[in-house]
Amino acid sequence: MSQVVDDAREAGRSAAARGAWREAYDLLRSADGLEAQDFESLAEAAWWTGKLDEAIERRERAYTAWIEAGQKRRAAFVALLISQDYYGKAALSPSAGWFAKAERLLEDEPESVEHGYLASVRGLSAMIEGSYDAAIAEGERALELGKRFGDRDLQAIALVTLGRVNLLNGKPTEGVRLLDEASAAALSGELRPYSTGLVYCVTITSCNGVGDLRRAAEWTKAAEKWCTKQDVKGFPGSCRIHHSSLLRLNGDWAAAEEQALQACDEVRDFDPWATAIGWYEVGEIRRQRGDFAAAEEAYREAKKWSRDPQPGLALLRLAQGKTEAAAKAIERSLAATKDSPSRIRRLAAQVEVALAGGQIGLARTAAEELEERVDELRIENERTPAFEALVCVAWGRIRLEENDAGAAATLLEKALETWQSVGAPYEAAQVRVLLGRALRKLDEEDGAQDEFHAARAVFEKVGAVLDAQVTAELLGEIPLARTFVFTDIVDSTKLQEVLGDAKWQKLLAWHDRTLRDLIEQQGGEVIKQTGDGFFAAFDSPGPAVEAAVAIQRALDSHDGVVPDVRIGVHAGEAFAKGDSDLGGQGVHAAARVGALADAGEILATAETVRQAGIRYGVSEARPAELKGFTDPVDVVTVSWR
Repeated sequence: MSQVVDDAREAGRSAAARGAWREAYDLLRSADGLEAQDFESLAEAAWWTGKLDEAIERRERAYTAWIEAGQKRRAAFVALLISQDYYGKAALSPSAGWFAKAERLLEDEPESVEHGYLASVRGLSAMIEGSYDAAIAEGERALELGKRFGDRDLQAIALVTLGRVNLLNGKPTEGVRLLDEASAAALSGELRPYSTGLVYCVTITSCNGVGDLRRAAEWTKAAEKWCTKQDVKGFPGSCRIHHSSLLRLNGDWAAAEEQALQACDEVRDFDPWATAIGWYEVGEIRRQRGDFAAAEEAYREAKKWSRDPQPGLALLRLAQGKTEAAAKAIERSLAATKDSPSRIRRLAAQVEVALAGGQIGLARTAAEELEERVDELRIENERTPAFEALVCVAWGRIRLEENDAGAAATLLEKALETWQSVGAPYEAAQVRVLLGRALRKLDEEDGAQDEFHAARAVFEKVGAVLDAQVTAELLGEIPLARTFVFTDIVDSTKLQEVLGDAKWQKLLAWHDRTLRDLIEQQGGEVIKQTGDGFFAAFDSPGPAVEAAVAIQRALDSHDGVVPDVRIGVHAGEAFAKGDSDLGGQGVHAAARVGALADAGEILATAETVRQAGIRYGVSEARPAELKGFTDPVDVVTVSWR
């Protein structure tokens, strides 16, 4: 019988030494006569096979055995492992308690490698708290002790900690150098599995954080090869999340979602933070695909697991036409976010949201900070590719809204080249749509059509249904859903006779400038001038009504003689006509509504006002006959005063 027990124990020890964790778990769990080191090995086997609670229990047994054997330093090392396990479960009080045990056991001991691991944990904790000077001091102490005692795992962990801290502390060039050095050790196979996984995860997360997608992709591929060799749970799930992010970037969304969901299942018992990141990744995939309900569910899961679902959720609200909700969400998230990598992505989203709401000033402010933050994270004095693209797109959007199409095109061409260089087809296609709009404003219709066709091909390939629809609209293949505004000066001929030509021209110039500015401030586009008025289009009803109210209020508050202006508002469909004009039933209906308005009145179709969800009072709906239309349409007067 003794021989059977010894055989199981020895076979279990051999399996653990080979990293055959499932075999080691089965053998050691069935063996008797286990010693302290055997309990450690059994705990490790349980950890790698997805049994975290049992791993903690076995490590606690190992800790007791080392204490009974008088091995305080080894007991302290196991206490640090238990502290990390509890931290991974987000059980912070037990984690702190076990860390305190390790500190107490080592306080009277001569310096050893265990003191180095204690310093490495202190460094990581200081980094998480934002105490970067303390984190660097502890990381350097851990590195020195790792070198002195010849512990390669400790050296690698210290290097990756120092690399991460340098990135967060505004020293990205030094940071990536240290991360590369640590990851090279992992790649060589000289580290234990846990150290290897930790180094890869921190390196990839850090590179993604500073927008260095090329470096992140290279280390992700290396980590993926390592993960596929590990028939275990835990770190391979984290690797799968990084792989999912890379697949999404490369446009393979179906595989990306599959990997992310599998990862969330694998790491939920090990790491709530990694689980949250995985669910956020799922949300991003679904949002870009246009599956809004499923995206919202994923963002909700990410928040449940502790990850702020911004900026993705704000961009989802924007895509749903909820511009005000998107603006409030991104503003609130920015107020709570301090580090540059996180602020950069939120600022880029704020530019897009602000422009959709007609807030060009806010968009410019966000873009200015975005550029400053990106410059803080230069590596070897160069902006990282993803962040450079974000800056170019942000300013390209702003220049486009300011009708500086030439400057917009230059910026967007640079962004397109950058996204293509890192293998991001969806992001490149989004830029192509913006570039096509800029070229259309420059009367380069052939070039615009080329960009729209190229973008649509990518959207159809990756499954971005709504983006494909938008490009089809821009190509004139399906109707454009827009809200149209027509303005007109009432009795302009009589007013011109009273004022005389010189004063009339001066007043008309003020009128044209004021109305154009107010339309563009709300995100509208002036399609053309129609006699003494404007024809403008908006993406949604809310900003269109806001612009109409702003126009009437500006006219009402102006000193001196002002023209009486009537305004019609209607949401409908249109087709592109030529390079910059719109036509169709929706446009005709809006023009007819405008013609029915009285001086100083905003007249809108009742359905348009309902969709706008405006805060102004409106009259009772009344039927109106529109010339050229068979059926009457309900209209209301908007109380702009």
